[in-house]
Amino acid sequence: MRIVVKIGSSSLTYESGRLNIRHFEKFVKVLSDIKNAGHEIILVSSGAIAMGIGKLNLSQKPEDIPGKQAAAAIGQCELMYEYDKQFSIYNQVTAQILLTADDFLNETRYSNFKNTIRKVLEMGALPIVNENDSVATDEIRFGDNDTLAANVACAIDADILILLSDIDGLFTADPHKNKSAVLIPTVSEINSEIEKLAGGIGSSLASGGMKTKIAAAQIVMNNGCDMIITNGQNPDSLYEIVEGKPVGTKFVGRR
Repeated sequence: MRIVVKIGSSSLTYESGRLNIRHFEKFVKVLSDIKNAGHEIILVSSGAIAMGIGKLNLSQKPEDIPGKQAAAAIGQCELMYEYDKQFSIYNQVTAQILLTADDFLNETRYSNFKNTIRKVLEMGALPIVNENDSVATDEIRFGDNDTLAANVACAIDADILILLSDIDGLFTADPHKNKSAVLIPTVSEINSEIEKLAGGIGSSLASGGMKTKIAAAQIVMNNGCDMIITNGQNPDSLYEIVEGKPVGTKFVGRR
């Protein structure tokens, strides 16, 4: 299988922006094991701005674009250092790929990106993709890595996109506010009822929410790719997904 896994800031860091070391190490170990089993893994990782905030000891996320870009530039170095260090323990080679929305709009750059990521996979390395927040502006950015991950999955003909979030999946109501909310195991169509279930942003360091995940599902489903939303606090669930077991909410791609 060719699997795109997107992990959000809330699954990698604490609210302070400091790395959640125990969880980070387990996540890398599971991905490495799945890759060793013969699957192709493409990781779309948030966390650059959050880790920049942590490294700079800032009390909150910058509100201005230059501040966010500076935090991203500092945090991206730290993020890739941690990934490279941890993946190397399991003899995995990583490759950093930074993209903006413009890379998908320009035909030449889009072709170059696809050729690069396919060659990285062919060489047996693990691509780690993130939005290039240090240069992107509001006019040429995705704004969230759910959308970026969906576009990457479509570009490389992935079999499945897994979005690791701070929630178990899509519920009939907000489970944080409504204890009677029930997990929806399968979605075969994005209709008005599904769209109404989308909430707001979860973590203060995050840039997406359920709304962006539903939009990502629409993108990949139209391209024949499945998508699963599940809780990033349990990396072992990735094993179950690869084995075809029901985990989180599965959005079924149109074949």
